[in-house]
Amino acid sequence: MKNLNWAVLGVGVIANEMAQALHKHGRNLYGVANRTHEKAVDFAEKYSVEKVYASIDEIFSDENVDVIYLTTPHNTHYPFMKRALDNGKHLLVEKSITLNSRELNEMISLAAEKNLVLAEAMTIWHMPLYKNLWRKIERGDFGKVQIITLNFGSFKEYNMNNRFFNMNLAGGALLDIGVYALSIVRSFMAEKPTEILSQWQPSPTGSDEMSTILLKNSRGQLATVALSMHSKQPKRAVISCERGYLEILEYPRAEKAFFVDAETGDVKEIFAGEQTDALFYEFSDMEQAIKSGDASAMKLDFSKDVMEIMTALRKNWHLRYPDEVW
Repeated sequence: MKNLNWAVLGVGVIANEMAQALHKHGRNLYGVANRTHEKAVDFAEKYSVEKVYASIDEIFSDENVDVIYLTTPHNTHYPFMKRALDNGKHLLVEKSITLNSRELNEMISLAAEKNLVLAEAMTIWHMPLYKNLWRKIERGDFGKVQIITLNFGSFKEYNMNNRFFNMNLAGGALLDIGVYALSIVRSFMAEKPTEILSQWQPSPTGSDEMSTILLKNSRGQLATVALSMHSKQPKRAVISCERGYLEILEYPRAEKAFFVDAETGDVKEIFAGEQTDALFYEFSDMEQAIKSGDASAMKLDFSKDVMEIMTALRKNWHLRYPDEVW
């Protein structure tokens, strides 16, 4: 099949990383749209993008566009997703894919109705290291997964106008960084966690600045997650199994894990993939899903589970964004 035409909506950091990843592998984006047209023009010149749209509406109506990569802030995803799917575009959406489960369930139904691939741009689903580790877990190489422990903390200055704390831009630790931690939890658990306890601390704007989360599923697997938006933590995951534990640093785009044997203490390094190709792995899996009709590699069922957890947490915290409908 011919190469698919990709267009990107939004020209922030992630859009630049995707354009660079494609260029490295001999591909270019077809089109670009942005709220500020001049920035779209600059982006197109920088990355040899063929089409610059004068308005955002044009990206949805262009018949030559096969796939849209949506990289705008969380709070804009739902309306843009609806317009893209209504216009017959396959859709890869930056995390968090929506604000809540209601929005995601509606979009899943619409994508199914239109026979389109909808997916969250979650690097964890696509890194070769995780595909390798999940196979080993399924084979029983490490024994049953027992306890998962994750940390993720960024130190962001108290600039209440930026997206990290701005409630109007769906700011907060959970949707911005917690989605990575919970995606790790879901991917290594045999079933979705059904028991969830948490504590949280709001920022001065009311967004979630810090939280600790405890999770348990029906198979007795446990997880703990610690998140912070105003204090640095390592991006560290420990997957404790019957025969030893896996330690993964910088886990959103990991290329290496350590397995420590429970009996001998021996340490084995496990390598797969390259961190710098994270977005190209997403791109490749998405293209394969569209061309083959098998979208299982996009892990939308896991994204749905994670969104249900995050929605339940925020409901328990009474943390609703302006104009958000649960």
